[in-house]
Amino acid sequence: MAIISNAVTIADAGSFSVGLGAMVLIKTITLGSAAGTISFIHGASDVVFDGTYSTYVFKFTNIHPQTKNAGLGYNFTVDGTNFNVQKTTTAFRSFQNESGSGAVVDYQAAKDLANGTGDQPITWDVENDADACTSGHLYVFSPSSTTFVKNFMHQSNGMHDNPASFTNFSAGYCNTTSAITGAIFKYTSGNVDAGTIKLYGISN
Repeated sequence: MAIISNAVTIADAGSFSVGLGAMVLIKTITLGSAAGTISFIHGASDVVFDGTYSTYVFKFTNIHPQTKNAGLGYNFTVDGTNFNVQKTTTAFRSFQNESGSGAVVDYQAAKDLANGTGDQPITWDVENDADACTSGHLYVFSPSSTTFVKNFMHQSNGMHDNPASFTNFSAGYCNTTSAITGAIFKYTSGNVDAGTIKLYGISN
């Protein structure tokens, strides 16, 4: 069946055979041992992170810290080596203790960046008990654009060291017209002890 508007065919049945909005798995990294960083760089180890897709999403599952109270963060690169792109971001959280004694939703001014080059926090003060972990996703839009800044946003949930359910949100833009060619994930201290990160491309 075709989609027709004002007698103009916008898309026919054949156009849908490619799967509009399909999420295509590009790369999976599952740690077999602890690592200081997990990185995805265009052109390295079968990673695609260019104009092939308009939107990319990283899905991270059961990321476990080696060190108690460390913070997990992300950053970007334009040259495949230096992960220090200028970013302006905003961040907030929701929080609920296991005991039920405290809950909060608040803006996190200390976790945002004002045209800064540091890592953007995914979560912080995380527990490193054997059953503790963080899971979530990070969307990056049009990273290969050389006209516009590059927008991104993340949501995650993990076990805070209270212990508590700790849901964090961040969003912002890479303040550069250079193409973004990769991303990195790491803790503020200690290694990433275990976990899986998958990179997907989303077609138009």
